[in-house]
Amino acid sequence: MKTLEIITMPFSQNSINNLSGKGYSDYPVVYFLNNNSTVYIGETVAIRNRLRNHLKNSERKSLKKMTIIIHEKFNRSATYNIETKLINYFLADERYKMQNKSQTVNSISHNYYDKPFYNEKIFNEIWDRLRQQKIVNNSRDVIENKDIYKLSPFKELSTDQIELKQKIIEVCEKQMDSDEPFVFLVKGEAGTGKSVVLSAVFNRIQELAKEKSSVLYNSNNYLLVNHTEMLKTYQKIAGKIKTLKKNNFDKPTSFINRQKKSNEKADIVFVDEAHLLLTKPDRFNNFNENNHLEEIIKNSKIAIIVFDDKQVLKMKSYWDENKLRQIVKGVKSQEYILKNQFRMNASEEMINWIDQFVEKKITPIPRENNFDFRIFESADDMYKQIREKNNQVGLARMVSTFDYVHKKDGGTYYITEGKFKLPWNTTMGDTTWAERKETIDEVGSIYTIQGFDLNYVGVILGPSVSYDEDKNELKIITENYKDTEAFRGKDEFKDPDAVKEKIILNSINVLLKRGIKGLYIYASDLKLGNHLLKFYQNRGQKYGNMKVAEANGDYH
Repeated sequence: MKTLEIITMPFSQNSINNLSGKGYSDYPVVYFLNNNSTVYIGETVAIRNRLRNHLKNSERKSLKKMTIIIHEKFNRSATYNIETKLINYFLADERYKMQNKSQTVNSISHNYYDKPFYNEKIFNEIWDRLRQQKIVNNSRDVIENKDIYKLSPFKELSTDQIELKQKIIEVCEKQMDSDEPFVFLVKGEAGTGKSVVLSAVFNRIQELAKEKSSVLYNSNNYLLVNHTEMLKTYQKIAGKIKTLKKNNFDKPTSFINRQKKSNEKADIVFVDEAHLLLTKPDRFNNFNENNHLEEIIKNSKIAIIVFDDKQVLKMKSYWDENKLRQIVKGVKSQEYILKNQFRMNASEEMINWIDQFVEKKITPIPRENNFDFRIFESADDMYKQIREKNNQVGLARMVSTFDYVHKKDGGTYYITEGKFKLPWNTTMGDTTWAERKETIDEVGSIYTIQGFDLNYVGVILGPSVSYDEDKNELKIITENYKDTEAFRGKDEFKDPDAVKEKIILNSINVLLKRGIKGLYIYASDLKLGNHLLKFYQNRGQKYGNMKVAEANGDYH
């Protein structure tokens, strides 16, 4: 065997017979079967037997070519790893529809001997060779920046995530024949992988709904999300996976109105980003009931709810623990909390700094080795760095708190800070905002970026975010916040000012936790900007010993 060999031949009995006596016929290999529009990917230690079985499969028979990937250093952990990665890459490449089903229940992300060699060096060589052979279209960088890749239902899961996946499936199987509604709550802060698990579980549930031996056979299931940009991604995934249909995915209002009209209950309803569900009527959007979640529970046997009260952004969808408990009270329920941060390649100290910041506490900034954190004096300088990072690795974008006028009247509205001037985000077509190349010249809002990853994020903290020198903490000036829609219905709250402040702090939390590789911050408020710069110059030092450093080029 050569170091790496990729062999393509017709998918036929004659080709399989010709594999007899080959050194790799009883050796770990990765393979895929395809025609011009469809692909199936697998791994095996008995390639001839496996391919013979595929020939007997009516679905596989439509595939005309077979490609075998061979390496003299392959082992079962390596081929399983590469198979899983190829499935996710092929899905995000969007050239083929996938015939693959979910991986086994043991499909967890695990280490094995010399994993970086296989996971990076060999896989990268495989993908580059497949591109050279024009079997796939997109480069590795393009693939890994796609939302469809990050939300793939075939992703390897952590131990906690696979445990959650199994618990949800077990609950669905157990409760399917019950006459009582059941609610399963999944809690977790931004970046803990909630949507990834939900995508994987929903795909598996839809597979079970087609298996006659399953108690979920013929079940009628939906995944809802009250977020236009995220709905686009889910529907794009559905278009490439055989077990999913685009009409499996919907917005809550559309689902509720349809179910009420048909007077039928759905079986299992998954709700992503449930903190965006409405908590009061919204006649403008054709929702005439009192509460989205209440209606979803009424119109389903089992509701799987993914929730983070630190991402609530509007008064008409204002959730806290008490309101959640009120809705679920009297309904059989179970809860699971995801805690590990998967999005940001930042230290625990850096994550803690952000968590403290959105609680209005400004603490010493830790030094980071693997996460690029910077404070900028100029929004324009920050934008130049974001453009540079976008040229290098892609998916670097500017975002801002909603402190600048942005109306839905077709006009162009700008964020202006000194020399910096860029328009607010536009939303159009089936591609999510950050994936469109031209949006490097726009500024994203919480509504376009919530739930999505960026490689680098440049955050403008606008005029609503100031610094209280007496209390040594953030000062939120709610009257400077321009998202008037967020505060609609304020008169219904006992303490509307406290709720307004909470919404703004939540929006800051959402924005600061978007970046995988780096976070850049510019503060419009001069007092806050100077205070943050002082901490940044002295990052890594204890507060009590901190001295104001002279400007020496160590900050921007």
